[in-house]
This record gives sequence, structure tokens and C-alpha cells, in this order.
Amino acid sequence: MTTRITTRRMLTALVLVTLTAGGWVWAAGSPSNAGAAEIILAGGTSGQVVFPHQRHQEKLPDCNICHAAFPQKTGAIEDLKSQGKLAKKQIMNEQCTRCHKEKKQAGEKAGPTTCTTCHAKP
Repeated sequence: MTTRITTRRMLTALVLVTLTAGGWVWAAGSPSNAGAAEIILAGGTSGQVVFPHQRHQEKLPDCNICHAAFPQKTGAIEDLKSQGKLAKKQIMNEQCTRCHKEKKQAGEKAGPTTCTTCHAKP
């Protein structure tokens, strides 16, 4: 009878571990903060930019490719610029257009590389 109870406990523990591990794998595979499909970015005097956030998430393997420079928070880029921690056009030049140009040079499908392609004048 003791062997039967021990076996039952072991099976219960195994099921719990399997379910817990499966939950961790599922959680790791789905972004916890996916954000909006499109984000409207302030574009200064050149006009706003409609940023296709979801499309970038689908193409880039790691959120930190972009978000190492600014947090995942609405208005983060503008906040950092107003604090003097980011220069005007820094993200656009060092990240956006640089990445798009590198992909284009590698023969891959790439996003726009000129200002007027993204900015919409009011």
C-alpha cells in the first residue's frame, strides 16, 4: 500500500511539474507587453510618424534591439529627449534608418530610408 501511495504522489508531482513547465514555455513564447499594432510618434516639424509596431515585432527577434535605447512606455522617446538623454533624431538615425539601410544593402526587404517616407505633414 505504501508503494501505491508513493507512486500516486510521484505521478501527481510529475503532472504538476509538466503543467508548470508548459506554462513557462507558453509565457516565454508570447510577448507580455505586445503594445499597439501601430504607434503614432511625434515627428517634430516634419509631422507625425505612424510606426508599424506589430510588423517590427514580427520581423525582429528581440525587443531590446530597439528598446535597449528607450523603455517600453508611451512617450518614452519624447521624455528622454526633454531630459537631454536623447538627441533630436537620435533614435531615427541610429536605429531606424540605419537598420533599414543595412537590410537593404544585404538584399533583404527593408523599411523606408528617407525622412519624407515616414513623416506625414499636417
